[in-house]
Amino acid sequence: MTTSLVRRLGRFDAVVITAVLWFLGKFVRFAFPPLFERLGTVYDVSAAMLGGAFSALLFVYAALQFPSGLLADRFSPVAVIGGGSLLAAVGALALAVDGPLPVLIGAMLIIGAGTGPLKTVSLQVLSRTYPGQTGRVLGVFDTFGAFGGAAAPAAVVLFAGSPAVFGAGWRTTFLLAGLVGVGVTVALVVRVPERLPDEDTDENADQGSVDAEAAAPVREYGALFREWRFSVFVLVTSLFSFAYNATIAFLPLYFTREAGFGSTTASLLFSALFAVSLVQLLTGEISDRTGTLPVIVLTVGLATVGLGSVLLLTGVGGPLALGGAVVCLGIGAHGYRPVRGAYLMSVIPTSVAGGSLGAVRTIQMVAGASSPALVGVLSETVGLRPAFGLLTAALLAATGLSILLWLADTA
Repeated sequence: MTTSLVRRLGRFDAVVITAVLWFLGKFVRFAFPPLFERLGTVYDVSAAMLGGAFSALLFVYAALQFPSGLLADRFSPVAVIGGGSLLAAVGALALAVDGPLPVLIGAMLIIGAGTGPLKTVSLQVLSRTYPGQTGRVLGVFDTFGAFGGAAAPAAVVLFAGSPAVFGAGWRTTFLLAGLVGVGVTVALVVRVPERLPDEDTDENADQGSVDAEAAAPVREYGALFREWRFSVFVLVTSLFSFAYNATIAFLPLYFTREAGFGSTTASLLFSALFAVSLVQLLTGEISDRTGTLPVIVLTVGLATVGLGSVLLLTGVGGPLALGGAVVCLGIGAHGYRPVRGAYLMSVIPTSVAGGSLGAVRTIQMVAGASSPALVGVLSETVGLRPAFGLLTAALLAATGLSILLWLADTA
């Protein structure tokens, strides 16, 4: 019985390894927002400058979505994931030692490029490896990623006041992430190819002979966008990313500037946004049983209510009330992620899954990458509170379009 249990659990090593890499990818990206105030002091730069640098990271991340998916369709998805994770580890290790501002910005861009392939190609690998459990597996995958976001600000607080092996204490965060990333990448290359379906292995065994006739024409990757439901959903996920990326980039600063909280309280509230990410396991499981669109409406709606409540409670509510609003935002935002992935993988043909998903995520991430820079500028002109009002309006529009898709699907 023990041997049988080990074998059953062993078949999930692909999702565990890819999920840990996604954890690390989210960890190194979301370690930056809690450091904005500290980095502004250390490098003598404004919030607008740091917001622009973070937007540049996200733009590079977005730019890698379609190329990485295209490469995964034509060659080895495991090699694409492994190459990206190693590049991200290099960027993290570059921040483990003291350096000038150009080194910081360069490392941020490298991290953006390295983490770019992780989710797009992992979704392709996991949907093929676990075809009957896509929602559940993506729930696990996205939960690991959300924990990376939750762990990042906690690690920043933990290491900021302690001596480091090299340079300032906060750099230890990136040193550990880089070293662990190299080790998990080795595990990926060794274990995950064994879990891919036979047809994937057969296709990639002769990857050197793939020619233009065997590969799907690039025009096929745009064919899905001629279907109005698909294009509307791309708009939904783009609006969501626009609102969510700027929210996570500036939420700690929002709490210190607009709500008057200390940096420790702001970081703890920021962690609460990610701490509720276990909801992804539930929403992924539900979507496998009941369908994706009703769950999408519910989760995007909850995110809208949560961010709107943060605005309404600022100045009148304490940390507990605002913490409740952040939890509502987190439940909606994290609950939406695996269902979004399950919906996309259910409507995109397998032959063009990597590139099509990459195209969708490019549009989505370009929208998301633009928002921190915009909010950074608005924070210096009209303030963060009006900027967060704009983000709430984007989520409200996404909720309305989700309801439209649901009604069209049931008509």
